[in-house]
Amino acid sequence: MKKTLLLFALVLAGSLCFAQSGAKIEFAAKDNTIDYGKVSKDSDNGIRVFEFTNIGDAPLVITDVQSTCGCTVPTKPKQPIMPGKTGKIEIKYNMNPGPIRKTITVESNAVNVDGGRVALKIKGEVIEKEAFNLLEKKKTILTKD
Repeated sequence: MKKTLLLFALVLAGSLCFAQSGAKIEFAAKDNTIDYGKVSKDSDNGIRVFEFTNIGDAPLVITDVQSTCGCTVPTKPKQPIMPGKTGKIEIKYNMNPGPIRKTITVESNAVNVDGGRVALKIKGEVIEKEAFNLLEKKKTILTKD
């Protein structure tokens, strides 16, 4: 019985040592990804928002947000996010026609992610609106019955 209690006490003490305290970040987007879908440059401004919550017990500080290219401009919160509160990282994509596959790296003091870094992703496709030319003649196929 004494050995069982001693073992239980050691396991409990060990689990307390591994419990992390500090800021923790959790994003609302599934797999930290926002899907633009198929969008037209004329009908979409390219702005999307990643919402996150500080689920830790200390203020969360976003120190840097970087994109893989200049076509995606992220904006980070300027103030620390208090425990239990939410924050937003705004992403503006320039809406060049073609596929969207970009990664945004968020650096913070979060203890629940490796090195405080989280990768966010955007995906989708920007399509060109089909041009309508009034001067173009319609082609018809004549068929004999």
